[in-house]
Parts: sequence; C-alpha cells; structure tokens
Amino acid sequence: MRLSWVSLAVFIGSVLAQSSTVDSYISTESPIAKAGLLANIGGAGSKAAGAGAGVVIASPSKTNPDYFFTWTRDSSLVFKAVIDSFVRGDDDTLRTQIDDFITAEATLQQVSNPSGTVSTGGLGEPKFNVDFSAFTGAWGRPQRDGPALRATAFIAYANWLRANGNTTFVTNTLWPILKLDLDYVASNWNSTGFDLWEEVNSSSFFTTAVQHRALREGSALATAIGQTSVVSNYNAQAANVLCFLQSYWNPSAGYVTANTGGGRSGKDANTVLTSIHTFDPAAGCDALTFQPCSDKALSNLKVYVDAFRSIYSINSGIASNAAVATGRYPEDSYQGGNPWYLTTIAVAEQLYDALIVWNAQGSLNVTSTSLAFFQQFSSSVTAGTYASSSTTFTTLTTAIKTFADGFVAIHSKYTPSNGGLAEQYSKSDGSPVSAVDLTWSYAAALTAFAARDGKASPSWGAAGLTAPSTCSTASSGSGSSSGTVAVTFNEVATTTFGENIYITGSVDALANWSPDNALILSAANYPSWSITVNLPAGSQVQYKFIRKFNGAVTWESDPNRIINVPSTAGSTSTENDTWR
Repeated sequence: MRLSWVSLAVFIGSVLAQSSTVDSYISTESPIAKAGLLANIGGAGSKAAGAGAGVVIASPSKTNPDYFFTWTRDSSLVFKAVIDSFVRGDDDTLRTQIDDFITAEATLQQVSNPSGTVSTGGLGEPKFNVDFSAFTGAWGRPQRDGPALRATAFIAYANWLRANGNTTFVTNTLWPILKLDLDYVASNWNSTGFDLWEEVNSSSFFTTAVQHRALREGSALATAIGQTSVVSNYNAQAANVLCFLQSYWNPSAGYVTANTGGGRSGKDANTVLTSIHTFDPAAGCDALTFQPCSDKALSNLKVYVDAFRSIYSINSGIASNAAVATGRYPEDSYQGGNPWYLTTIAVAEQLYDALIVWNAQGSLNVTSTSLAFFQQFSSSVTAGTYASSSTTFTTLTTAIKTFADGFVAIHSKYTPSNGGLAEQYSKSDGSPVSAVDLTWSYAAALTAFAARDGKASPSWGAAGLTAPSTCSTASSGSGSSSGTVAVTFNEVATTTFGENIYITGSVDALANWSPDNALILSAANYPSWSITVNLPAGSQVQYKFIRKFNGAVTWESDPNRIINVPSTAGSTSTENDTWR
C-alpha cells in the first residue's frame, strides 16, 4: 500500500494527536488511580472503613453488586503492583501497606472456611469478610489461583529484602507463610477449580500459568535461603505444570482456549491477563511460557480483540485494525455483558511489554503463527526476522505502539471526569457500570502506564525452559487429579432459543448445589447437552440438572440423581440422562 504525502501527513498527525491525548490522560489519571487503590486498603484507606489493616477490599460497593469483601486473587494482584512500584523506588512510603498486607494475609491463611482449614484445602477459599472472618455463603469454590498469586507478590518483596540485607526476615517470617501457599500449589495444581471470573469449574489457563510461575520462583527463593528440602518437588511439579500449560493452545484457530470446561468459545481476557502477569523480560519472545511478544500470545491477542468488534455498540464503525473496547469473553452476560476497564487496558499492557522486549533485543520475529497479527499493521509483511535498523521494524513497532495507545485512549474516553474506575463500562454508551472504584481496575491502569513507560518487573526464571517430552498429570499431594475420575454427563433436553442446561450437585466440583455457580453444559450435539467433570474416585455424588432462561432457574423434578464414581483414579465414566 502506498500513501500520498497528504495521506501520510494526515496519518502522522492523527498518531501524534492520539499520543498527546494518551500522555495527558496518563498524567492526570495516574495519581487518581494510585489514590483510588490506596483508599481501598484497610487501616488507613478512606473507602475501606471496617476492613483490617492491610486488607484489600475489591470495591466500596455494598449493593448491586456487593464487593465489600477481600479476594485473595484481587488482593495479590493489587499488592504485586504496589510491591513492584516500591521496589522500583517510585514511592518509599508504600512499605507500611506492604508489611500490613503480609500480616493480614498470614492471618487469613489460618482462618477455617468452607473450603477447609489451612492444612485441608482452606487456602483455595476465594474470599473473606473484611474483618478476617470466613465468608460462609454459597460461592464458586475452591479457586486455586489465589495462593500462587499471593506467593508471587510475597516473593517480589522477599527478593527486595534479600537484596537489601534482610534475609533473616525472609527466612523466619516470610518463608513459613510462602511455603504454605507453594505447597498448596504443588499439591493441587492439577485439581479443578473455579476460574478467575468465578464461573467455570475446570482447569484454567490463567490459573495454570500463575501456578507455574509461583513454583519456579518459589524454588529459586528456597534455594537462595537454604530451604532446599522443597526444591526438587517444586521443580518437578513446575515441569509438569509447564507441560500441561501447552495443552490450552488451539493451533487450528490460533488462540488459547481459556478453560477446559464451560461450554464457551474459550476466547477470554484470562489469556491476555496471563501474558502480562507472567511477563519475564529476560525470556524474550518465548512461546512456551506465552510471553507477550511470542507468536502464540500475539495471535491469541488478535483473536481475542476481534471477538468484541461486532458485539458492542460503542465499537461500531471502528476500523478492523484499530483499538476497540474489550470485555471478559464474548458470551458474557454478567451485569449485561459489558467491556471492562481492566481487560481493555490489559491489551495495551501486553503490547507495551512486547515493545519493551523487541526494543531491548533489537529485532522482532514474524512467524506463520503471528503473521495475521502483524499484517494488521503492514499488509505486505512476510514471515522473517527484522532488525531494529530495518524499515519494517520501525513501521511495525510504530504502528503497534499506536495500536496500544488506542486501547488507552478508549479507556480514557469512557473514564468519567473524576477519574474513578468502575468494574465495567456500558457496551451501548460507555457509562460506568457495576461496582464503583474497583481496586483491580486502578491497579491494572497503573501497571499498563508503567509498561508504556518501559518499566518491567525483574525476571522470574522463564528464560531457557523446556517442557518434558511426556506430561505427568500427577501433582504431589492428596489434592491431585490422581484421585479423580473424568465423568461425562449427557443430558437430553429440548430448549428454547437462549435457554441453557446446567448441572450442580453435592461436591465442590459440581458447585455444592449452587444454582448461581452451576456448570453450563455444551449444546454441541443438541438436543444432547454434555459436560465432563473430574469427580473424586470412589465417591457417591448426588446431582441435578437445571434450566436457566431470562434469569429464571428451573430445577428438574425429584429425586436427586446419584452416581457412584468408579474407584479407579484416572479412569473415565459416562452418565446418560434425560430431562425430567
């Protein structure tokens, strides 16, 4: 494609205008986002009254929705951002909050809850009341990403402490807390659990990836402080997890299938969040760990973004290679199914991370897998390696920076004048929707802004890894899938358009009789609906199917169905039922 000088001037002018707009927004929004984040931390936070010191509330919102709780996942992601900022020297005053966070999380680890005690699965409990008491209502539990993310946040602080001469505190205080989480990950990585959106009970790409990271850096820290008894197990399990991680890649469609269950397309922001939260600048564009600039991560990013181009009114009329508003996944219906602030800006962050690596290594590589991504910016580009001295490198990186800035510009466009960041913004008019002042929204903005400024966290050990030639699915403890049977439930049911069939039952894997968290079945072979769930070997499980349509829930008639799960771990079983 050849541009006239006039067209080129117009293009360059529009790029500069957008860049200036983004610069101005970041300058204004950064202090607001930081203040908003700190306001939601108990102890001194102005919007966290009643929360214990160091406790992160998800949002001050107490009705529609009620987010005045503390989630292990959200808190850990937020404090990883806080710790990274502190370690970089951005704000030395943050240490008080970090120390309070460590004390708070150590307390929460010991709280008995519906998922168990500290030694019987309780570390997989997703959320707690802000006064350190257990939340005992129905919920999607367990969620196995929390312990891994908390370990990663603690390790970032531990590494800084060690570098500054405080190994004693790391060994005596931090390590016992860390070891609980790392042992949980090593023992439970191959057990099913609810995904980060708390809706699908299966294995999840995000969870698997952050578990892999936690085990790698946990092993490195253990070695550094002489806690060598755990190293061989952590390393062995990390290799198994990395091997399993590869199974999410869908080569024919060019994207990562986010969950092994759920009955959806699998196109999900979970995959983009994985790329940025397991970014290791020393790993280059490694595809094994799905680094931001890897061909698989870039191909996946294009598929994910394109999935939202036609489903939101606010994306109408935007060019097919320009930034758009993005949400969790295209089938989303929660709060009406809208774009989220944190998912939109996560796209920008992945691209900024990629630019950090390309600029550092002085080249970029286009493969057959990533070709479609790069052709958005130069239709004539072909597979090959392009040095930073080449015109192609400059053309592509300039256009990708503009593309990334476009997502920040959308974030800016739909941020209200006071800078407050809710959970979502309306797909029809862009107005804030759902929980106000979402702490994760603020953290996501700050980490994206830092990435645009070329800032990256230290390496966590992703460079030079290889996956075993044969994957082992056995984790090291009683929570492993070596104690489960893959049960396929087939239910014949005729439905009306928009109506779906779900299953729930008497065990965690079937959402503990929760209609809200029931598992959706796939209608790929309609009128037979199907789902495969890992159930405890040798157990007796009760279950029922339900219908959901326009918010109404209809249970099938009594009595409860019963399955006696085969006692041979690792085997399979099928239940064929008909709606009654």
